[in-house]
Amino acid sequence: MSRGRMLAIGAITVTSILWGTTGTAATFAPDAGPLAIGAAALGVGGILQALIAIPALLANRARLRANLPLVAVGAVAVAIYPLAFYSSMHLAGVALGTVVSLASAPLASGVLEWFVQRTPLGRWWMVAAGLGIIGSVLLCLSKMAAGPEDAGNTIAGMALGLVAGATYACYSWCARRLMDRGVGRSASMGAVFGAGGVLLLPVLFLTGAPLIATPQAFAVAAYMALVPMFLGYVLFGYGLARLGASTATTITLSEPAVAAILAVVIVGETLSPAGWSGLAIIGAALVVLAVAPATSAAPTNTARQRDLQPVPGVPAKR
Repeated sequence: MSRGRMLAIGAITVTSILWGTTGTAATFAPDAGPLAIGAAALGVGGILQALIAIPALLANRARLRANLPLVAVGAVAVAIYPLAFYSSMHLAGVALGTVVSLASAPLASGVLEWFVQRTPLGRWWMVAAGLGIIGSVLLCLSKMAAGPEDAGNTIAGMALGLVAGATYACYSWCARRLMDRGVGRSASMGAVFGAGGVLLLPVLFLTGAPLIATPQAFAVAAYMALVPMFLGYVLFGYGLARLGASTATTITLSEPAVAAILAVVIVGETLSPAGWSGLAIIGAALVVLAVAPATSAAPTNTARQRDLQPVPGVPAKR
């Protein structure tokens, strides 16, 4: 495996660990609802992404204008994702909400790449995604068996988790698609996340008062925005630029494992032996991705050539 691919996998794995802390961190601001937490985390984090990318955004403005529908779709997905994700954890618990959201993302991402770009799904990706899904199902069953009286909230949380997984796959794919079309990594991430962050500002304005009510709540909001969201997505963009969206989202299956462990150790949630088995299987999925040869994660030659056609009036970007 090339050094660049290893660094990309490592960057996204670190991102997953940072993201895995968000559900537990949110429990330290109990008076803030999931909409406020989500809007603060990715709203502020997304705008910071855009601010550090201003030179790249200016340099790539013509190509971004040419791909405005793609930026818009990605921005809407960015805005929906945290609201669905944190609501899922609020209803179904930190471990289960994270598992459903992240386990569904690789499937959605792979199907999106196959349907739109006709990118074949490699055997190793299928093995890793399959292992991740099996592990996630075991975690889900463990949670539902532990608290059957909360079945209604659990089902609603799982449904929102599927929405979060789909939107996560969507904005990852949009950012990668922009990169494939010649937009720089920083500009692609800055445009999609910056616009999504702006869309989240009204939600933050309407729901965010509890986040500034106490120093602890403010510290939680600041941590979420600066560390998992801002720093996490900087690392995610680095990895995404070197891997396909489906591979990147599959690697982030380590996030549910981190979230589940923190939920048990800090929040006090419980896991059965089936749940711990699920964590081990998710770890096996990451090993498969790490040692597998690179497969067809990139678009087919025809699709890539079409994406890289020069935009009128824009110099070709190498």
